Amino acid sequence: MKNIKICLSSILIIPFCSLLPAKLDAQMKEKAMTTESEIRFTGGKWKDVMARAKKSGQYIFVDAYTSWCAPCKLLKSKTFKEAHAASYYNTNYINYRIDMEKGEGPKLAEKWQVSAYPTLLFFSPEGKLLMRQVGFVTGDKLVDFGKQAKTKS
Repeated sequence: MKNIKICLSSILIIPFCSLLPAKLDAQMKEKAMTTESEIRFTGGKWKDVMARAKKSGQYIFVDAYTSWCAPCKLLKSKTFKEAHAASYYNTNYINYRIDMEKGEGPKLAEKWQVSAYPTLLFFSPEGKLLMRQVGFVTGDKLVDFGKQAKTKS
């Protein structure tokens, strides 16, 4: 009789245990989708970013950097990976990184009068330069600047 109870218990428990990994996997995927781990930057040409901003009505955040700039590297490895900054910028901005010494970077550096790095630029959806910040900033400061820029349009 004892063996029958153990056998029946096993038959009832095993199916429920097999559902646990699927449920945990679904919960982990959902959490990953809602938790931003870093700011997502778009690539491509500036004119395409502008067209997207005009169409969507979103503001634009530009990280104007160079490959040799130590504070630029720190921004990329630290600030842009802070969850609260990532969440704010991925929701409120089209984020664009551009090496100011390659491709269309030199032309844009001249147009935007960028001569120190990193320079963080904030544009309206219409392409109007609203604000700039030069140098390294923390995630908290970056969010503050993003909010401040949106009040200047």
